[in-house]
Amino acid sequence: MKFKILYLFPLIFVLNSCKNDTEKRLVETEKEAKKKELIFSNIEKGWVFNANPINETSRSTALGWNEWRLFLAELDQKPKKTIGAFQKKATELSKKAMALNDNIPIEFAKPQLKARISALITKVRMLDLFIHLNTIPDQKIIVLVGEINVELASLQNQMDKIVQKNKIPLEEGESELLKMLDTSRAIPNKPPTDPNRPRIE
Repeated sequence: MKFKILYLFPLIFVLNSCKNDTEKRLVETEKEAKKKELIFSNIEKGWVFNANPINETSRSTALGWNEWRLFLAELDQKPKKTIGAFQKKATELSKKAMALNDNIPIEFAKPQLKARISALITKVRMLDLFIHLNTIPDQKIIVLVGEINVELASLQNQMDKIVQKNKIPLEEGESELLKMLDTSRAIPNKPPTDPNRPRIE
């Protein structure tokens, strides 16, 4: 009889601990679900891009530069329903941003515009990286969306500056001066020859 009672206590203890573990797991699952719901809600509220061209130059460029038009169109479409939709959108945005380096119109193929494109690509790829982490940093994503909007405005303003600069007529003699400054047209430097060196004629 004493042995039966001895076996009964550990059995009760084991059953009680299993019940507590199940309850803890349910509570933690519920907390995790609420946390994910909050992250999704924050990202959905903060996912606001200024996809509309801010000046006439950007608008007219979108007609001729296909990659720019596709990137703006992708920014304009907001994902819905799940965090997975936001992850897919971030991946697509990253691909479209990388494509901006391809087929840049000749008038915009300048170092200052390429630098702005590189900065924009970096921000978009960071967004893609952060949204695919196991623990999604929703606040960092919201900050990145704002930074991407700043880079977009900067890129469009740079386009406008280039167009405005190209409209300024050259002064007399300025084109010759620009040709002289072009290093690709310069006469290559030859090493000095030694006058004492025998020449073959």
